[in-house]
Amino acid sequence: MSTQSDSSLTNHPNAVSAPVQGGWVIAAGVFLGAFLLFQVQPLISRVLLPWFGGAPSVWTTCMLFFQCLLCGGYLYSHLLTTRIRQAWQPWIHLLLILLAVSTLQILPDESWKPVSGEAATGRILLVLARTVGMPYFLLSTTSPLLLRWYSLCFPERAVHRLYALSNAGSLLALISYPLLVEPLLPIGRQAGGWMIMFVIYGLLSVVVLLLIRGRRDAMESRGEPDPTAVSTSRVAWFLLSGLASVMLLAETNQICQDVAVVPFFWVVPLALYLLSFILCFESDRWYRRGLIAPVTAILVLAISLMQIFGTQLHLAVQLVIWSAGMFAIFMLCHGELARLRPEADQLTVFYLLSSAGGAAGGLSVAIIAPQLFPAYWEHDLGLLAVALLALAVWFQSRRWTGDGFRPPAGSLLAAILLLVVLITMSASAVDMTLSATESRRNFYGVLTVEEYEPEDAVILRHGRITHGMQFRRMQSVPATYYGYDSGVGRTLSVLRERADKDGAGLRIGLVGLGTGTLATYGRRGDELTFYEINSDVIDIAEEHFSFLRRCEAAVNVEAGDARLLLEFSEPQQFDLLVLDAFSGDSVPVHLLTAEAMQVYRRHLKSGGVLAFHISNIHFDLQPVTETLASTTGMSARTLQNLPRQLDSSGQSKLSDPGSVWTIMTANAEFFRHSLLQRDQRPAASGHEILWTDDFANLLPLLKWAGKD
Repeated sequence: MSTQSDSSLTNHPNAVSAPVQGGWVIAAGVFLGAFLLFQVQPLISRVLLPWFGGAPSVWTTCMLFFQCLLCGGYLYSHLLTTRIRQAWQPWIHLLLILLAVSTLQILPDESWKPVSGEAATGRILLVLARTVGMPYFLLSTTSPLLLRWYSLCFPERAVHRLYALSNAGSLLALISYPLLVEPLLPIGRQAGGWMIMFVIYGLLSVVVLLLIRGRRDAMESRGEPDPTAVSTSRVAWFLLSGLASVMLLAETNQICQDVAVVPFFWVVPLALYLLSFILCFESDRWYRRGLIAPVTAILVLAISLMQIFGTQLHLAVQLVIWSAGMFAIFMLCHGELARLRPEADQLTVFYLLSSAGGAAGGLSVAIIAPQLFPAYWEHDLGLLAVALLALAVWFQSRRWTGDGFRPPAGSLLAAILLLVVLITMSASAVDMTLSATESRRNFYGVLTVEEYEPEDAVILRHGRITHGMQFRRMQSVPATYYGYDSGVGRTLSVLRERADKDGAGLRIGLVGLGTGTLATYGRRGDELTFYEINSDVIDIAEEHFSFLRRCEAAVNVEAGDARLLLEFSEPQQFDLLVLDAFSGDSVPVHLLTAEAMQVYRRHLKSGGVLAFHISNIHFDLQPVTETLASTTGMSARTLQNLPRQLDSSGQSKLSDPGSVWTIMTANAEFFRHSLLQRDQRPAASGHEILWTDDFANLLPLLKWAGKD
């Protein structure tokens, strides 16, 4: 996203500090417009996140929409101020304000939820256009248009306070959402408050337009900016903004894949992005080329190394490296952009080309890269491009006057070494993807199938998370999180014992397919129904693993979001419903809400059992699952088997990473079985957290040390 600071005008030769008639109205409009512009982005993205499986690509797609709409707003502002008579400009903008206010409704209704098999990206863009499209478009015109008019009407008065207010409003919106708005207000109230403030913004804008209309003579006497003026820096405006945008979205994607898809990790990169803009455009004293360039190069190398060894670092350390690296990258790109900023009469062109570069970067990450690359190569290529830019800027900043370009030998050697390391690491990442048995990338992330020679096994990974393993010589033995000693393994043993007494088969529902490992527990007479949102997971499970084919039970695989499928289906009368969608870093919050529990319970038979797999590197979900049980009148136990080596019939030692499962049922007698009496975690009493569709917050559950 390209959100320009207007400090390039603060040094206007005629600028003086003076009170402005009606200035408080203009100031309030500018501040409120900037605040609403950045507050609605995490708000609507938070609404759409559970509709599309909690994938990081939801935020990336939303950002693409916002970037393109911002570019459209800047294009509108440029054309309005350069192609339309100034007397007509306020009236045209007034029509836009009235249209945006009269059609205001930012929360989509249930009918907009996706259907099975529908392209998620297209659906997200359609929903955004229907809800926040018109309001966001109007807000995006505030900075380039309203302040342009103000500078024409009041050329003798300083406008730097308005720029400061605009920047302050943007930062306040970004900081307040994850820290105050999301934790304290349900979605309905967030949306209601935003719409009230937007109506106030519309009223303020009308008053501002009336003030501008009253200064028509002053506007017309200023003349138009020269449309023929050509800047040799225009390509650089586009490319620098594009690179910053690529790194913003690619790094955010990486953080969400490796940590969590929560608004906090959307907002922090965006806030750093905006802060770098403010600093670089506020004054030349903040951007020191000779310092920022080498620091950026070093931090780029640190980020690259962290991608390899990141799992060995505490989460707090990872976040510090990520944040420092991103801020340095943004300072480098925006610092160079600020050096090339134009005079005031070319400001709308500067806005337009910079926002176009931002939109092109968003398009590259959200649309083009998933079609071209089997993994997140755009992130590695972006880091390499930043390193090249940093080195070029550094060498240029050390150029000796009078003698041409002569970089010290040591500096040149260090630069070559840095590039060799980065290129080698990027090539290694590419080679790992290409050497995999299969690699697939779609809206939900990157899946790889790998050969694991030490155990003669095949592994499925989603990013860095293992989602299943099958041993070639013992294809019916469940491994990883689903072994016989796991919480779900023991639960199935107890249910099997009860079913054998009754002479009946088991009906089992399973949310999350993975490799289909749990199909090994199926017997003749059982019915297993898997629910899987990612169609590529289904294809891989059927092509590269034999769990489903070898299962003696009747197996059915339903493609789509499990909650949506269960909401619209008849009661299934499951003996056991397994929720296995939380071991990855992208936690689908909508599957852990009170409303979701009502859906699950409707599909359980009397005495049925729910099993939640909550093994997770970064989150302790036990308070959520146990609170869900207590608030719905169910008993719960959280079982944890620690990592250890299991001997299987003396044939082989199978690696078991350990797992954590919360088992719950309305039949308290179920837990009296000896298999369920051991390895129980202490209850999360005194730490109850109830999530609803309207309110959920993952941050309190973060394990900052990255360990259990």
